[in-house]
Amino acid sequence: MHIEPGLVSESKIWLSYATAAGAGAWTLKLAWEAAKENGAMPLALRSLATTALVFCFFEVFPHYPVGVSEVHLILGSTLFLLFGGAAAAIGLAGGLLLQGFFFAPFDLPQYGMNVTTLLVPLFALQALASRVIAPNTPYVDLRYSQALALSTTYQAGIVAWVAFWALYGQGFAGDNLASVALFGSAYMLVIVIEPLADIVVLAAAKAVSALRDSSLVERRLFSAA
Repeated sequence: MHIEPGLVSESKIWLSYATAAGAGAWTLKLAWEAAKENGAMPLALRSLATTALVFCFFEVFPHYPVGVSEVHLILGSTLFLLFGGAAAAIGLAGGLLLQGFFFAPFDLPQYGMNVTTLLVPLFALQALASRVIAPNTPYVDLRYSQALALSTTYQAGIVAWVAFWALYGQGFAGDNLASVALFGSAYMLVIVIEPLADIVVLAAAKAVSALRDSSLVERRLFSAA
């Protein structure tokens, strides 16, 4: 979902700094709450794990330029279910930053747009999870329909933010609208894949009894809230 260099001009890019600051502030809030509830060390371990995974998502998993951006398999809902909202947010921001520093320095000026595009849909996913998942339901017992709702929320949020940046930067010209539509349609494949990945990963986690008492994973994964 990398925003292409030049899509938003230097005179307009200030908005991405504001949105990224807001997303960063909310991430710090989540991190503070998670550290108070479960301790700072478990949060640090989960954040390291998610950062490494996100880095792999960007660099190892297939990714293709389509329209105004790139299509990546970013398993946002999977990260949330396994590691919790705070660690998922830190990992998405950290993995994206590492990828920019080491492999795509030309993407760093767009970091504010890209990190906003990754994080704000995650926050929406977290809010939805509290509504569609009953308080007494561990994540490993999720139904496919619930995983689909979470994944669709996250991926649709990414598409919406990419579309916003494209329209903000380039306006409503026909070519730009066509590129946005092409990108959005390509992302439908991710919405098909991610819920299946969630169910498979949750089933695997359920089968690994050692994870039940591990501080590496989100407590809600096995225990009802």
